[in-house]
Amino acid sequence: MTSPVDLPELPQADLPGLFDDSVPPGVYRLPSVGPDALMQADAAGWFGAVVDLTGVDNKAEFMERCATGLELPDYFGRNWDALADLLTDLSWYGKPDGYLLLATGWSGFEHADPADAAAAAEVFTAAVGFWAVRETPLSILLG
Repeated sequence: MTSPVDLPELPQADLPGLFDDSVPPGVYRLPSVGPDALMQADAAGWFGAVVDLTGVDNKAEFMERCATGLELPDYFGRNWDALADLLTDLSWYGKPDGYLLLATGWSGFEHADPADAAAAAEVFTAAVGFWAVRETPLSILLG
């Protein structure tokens, strides 16, 4: 299947570059998203969170997994606008040096619901762009 979402792939060897500014913040595909990325983020003073999308095949499930994995506030409205709003706030995470969000099981979600995966990728890309002009970068890895 050809992906409806055109996003760059981040080679595993380039992962440390997210934390030392040699790789620009972005939304990247990373085939093997795992605890190593979270450990590197933590060592660099970044906040890391995981959204497990394993078995997710629709928007409602996607939003629930985001609410849980990202520890979104109770007032999260579980729609694209609400997700976009919260991804440009992130104040409940404190003031880290950066934010790393990992979405495991992305390819399964993308295959099951291409339209909502594309919408999610748009929200993620906009959030990364918001943070790119601020002191605290955001990167999102889709695995």
